[in-house]
Amino acid sequence: MNHNQNENHIHGVNEGLSLPLTLVPSLSIDTMELEADGNSLADELLGVGLHSNIKASPKSLAPTVSDNALNTLNELREANLLCDAQISVGEQAFNVHRAIMCSCSSYFRAQFTGFNAVSSVCGTGGTGKENRVIHIPGISASIMNGVIQYAYLRQTNINDENVHELLICADYVGMVGLVKQCKDYLSHTLTPENCVSIMGFARFRFLEDLYQKARNYTLRYFTEVAARNTDIMDMNVKDFYSIISDDELNTREEDYVWKLCVKWIDRDPEIRKQHVAHLMTGLRLGLMTPKCFMEEVKEHPYVIQCEAAKPLIVDTFKFLYDLDFLESQADELTTPPLAMPRLPHEVIFAIGGWSGGTSKGCIETYDTRADRWVNINAEDPAGPRAYHGTAVLGFKIYSIGGYDGVEYFNTCRVFDAVKKIWSEIAPMHCRRCYVSVTELDGMIYAIGGYDGHNRLNTVERYNPKTNQWTIIPPMNMQRSDASACTLQGRIYATGGFNGQECLDSAEYYDPNTNVWTRIVNMNHRRSGVSCVAFRGHLYVIGGFNGTARLSTGERFDLESQTWHFIREMNHSRSNFGLEIIDDMIFAIGGFNGVSTISHTECYVPESDEWMEATDMNIVRSALSANNVAGLPNKRDYIHKERDRLMEERRQRLMATALARDDIGHGSPGNSLVETSDVAIDDYESPNDDEDADEQRPQQDFIANPAGPDLTPAVVHGLGHPQPAVPHLNRLLEERDIENNRRFRVQLRNQRYGSHHEIRRRT
Repeated sequence: MNHNQNENHIHGVNEGLSLPLTLVPSLSIDTMELEADGNSLADELLGVGLHSNIKASPKSLAPTVSDNALNTLNELREANLLCDAQISVGEQAFNVHRAIMCSCSSYFRAQFTGFNAVSSVCGTGGTGKENRVIHIPGISASIMNGVIQYAYLRQTNINDENVHELLICADYVGMVGLVKQCKDYLSHTLTPENCVSIMGFARFRFLEDLYQKARNYTLRYFTEVAARNTDIMDMNVKDFYSIISDDELNTREEDYVWKLCVKWIDRDPEIRKQHVAHLMTGLRLGLMTPKCFMEEVKEHPYVIQCEAAKPLIVDTFKFLYDLDFLESQADELTTPPLAMPRLPHEVIFAIGGWSGGTSKGCIETYDTRADRWVNINAEDPAGPRAYHGTAVLGFKIYSIGGYDGVEYFNTCRVFDAVKKIWSEIAPMHCRRCYVSVTELDGMIYAIGGYDGHNRLNTVERYNPKTNQWTIIPPMNMQRSDASACTLQGRIYATGGFNGQECLDSAEYYDPNTNVWTRIVNMNHRRSGVSCVAFRGHLYVIGGFNGTARLSTGERFDLESQTWHFIREMNHSRSNFGLEIIDDMIFAIGGFNGVSTISHTECYVPESDEWMEATDMNIVRSALSANNVAGLPNKRDYIHKERDRLMEERRQRLMATALARDDIGHGSPGNSLVETSDVAIDDYESPNDDEDADEQRPQQDFIANPAGPDLTPAVVHGLGHPQPAVPHLNRLLEERDIENNRRFRVQLRNQRYGSHHEIRRRT
């Protein structure tokens, strides 16, 4: 092909397109959409963005090819009309149009237009003829048929049986669009059972993007992979170590990592047991449960027989049981590699709320691996709000309705966690404070609430694609200060306040029937309640029953249609955040009937127990809590100084020790005052009728920060506690020796790892 001929061709961006201009009009470019590989055939034909004399108008920047045009071309091929070439595989040949095959394949373009296009005859100086038959060995007829089908229709049948061979063939012939479709298929069908094999296949074929997706999946769902995947047992030591040592490895328990290492060695113990010390350096031995370390690691035959493993055992012993860190004069501690927490794959966002008699716009995120709350400088410039609802779509958090101390909102805001910017979306039809918000099938539902005058049973649905709210059928009950969540394709609304009483009723909305249906009543009345869907059950926790704040929780079984109590929380609370992370339910902040709190605790269903986690940095209630997974910039939202975790814990424990020492000697001192001042906070409800005891006048409060044996009355605002009664001092002195022993055991147990992990160990 000479230079003049090249000027008369339009070159496609992705797939080496080269078609005569005279062919372009015959493809019937119109506005009908064709789902393809992201670039339509018309994009390639028009050569958008390439060196071409054709200048597309703005309307033609994203043209598409009609289904009719593509189907017509394929019908011509199948009828062997106007075909001018053959592709031969094995004993079968396929008639094709050279121009069509060249349009999407660099390989066929080279074969039909390059050096191989003309075969010489009679030696040098002889005449030649065009080569119109291409033979490709090693490819089955069914796979080549799929490749040719894609060339004509921009789609083909991809399934588990043919995807690997189809991808290899598409890569061989340079059909970039089909390669992308095969990679997309594999990435969308990743499972704990196949992720390791896909990762190996992608690396062998130099498909870096697919390899990273498969590897990230393996790390994120490590627990399931360790339990169900068999291919990981066949990894070489280098690849296996890179997985278990990765900071991104998502595991709540380091015990699981050790057990997988043992299984990997057991596959070929004579060869692999020599690597046990190397594998142990990739584990966080200091974060394992003491029981597992003592019984399954230290005493394991592989470890006992390995001299190189002994120093690691000694270092871990020293880390777990050395109490020298309590010395106040000791140098600043750094977190050793054996106790460095891994990175979380999910982050809880706590947004807004009510504290100190006013609404707040502050944002904190929870790093579950480091057990730290992190202050985020990204408050909504439109102002704070409390008693609002939030829902997550992708990496965006939608804040719906609420109250700022003056105004009841129908406005809605959205926070982009990647760009860290707030923006406005369409307002609701109704003002809604105490609103319940949840997400279902990409839609956001705003349920019930209080508009400043009436409790509502109305419901609105937001479509982010159209930025529009739509009224849907109302609930059977007025529900303000209720809670809602999504379970098995239905929306459940639980509890609340109807203006006269706290509710024990619950109901669900089925989008298929567009109807709300009552379910059996809960065991307790609950306003200011929180609910989540977890492991196929509906969990309803905390709230206000009209008399007191609750620590109780109950679980609804869909099959038996019955409610069952779960273990009570350590703290009574209403108007708090509730979210799932690390396969545990976290209760965050709230109001305990006396003060706004920052306490965080988590529920472990396996043991039916609540365990303490680190408190938020800010006391608040009426906040929202949402779990955002897979953030590309998650490092912006996690605890930064992970190497100082030990020092931070030492400083906190030393402060606790000093406070306890003051209390134990009958002199509460300033530490007690500070504890009380933090715990006691003015609280204001946005309406006088609902939870009226939250609208607190200036009065005296009784605080009990030190425990059941010490109850000094503290007058809020005065800053000085009343003296402790004498007999309490005597009791404390008598119990001082035993308490000191217990306290040092507690200090030892609480030094490393997150609080909820420690509670689980002990």
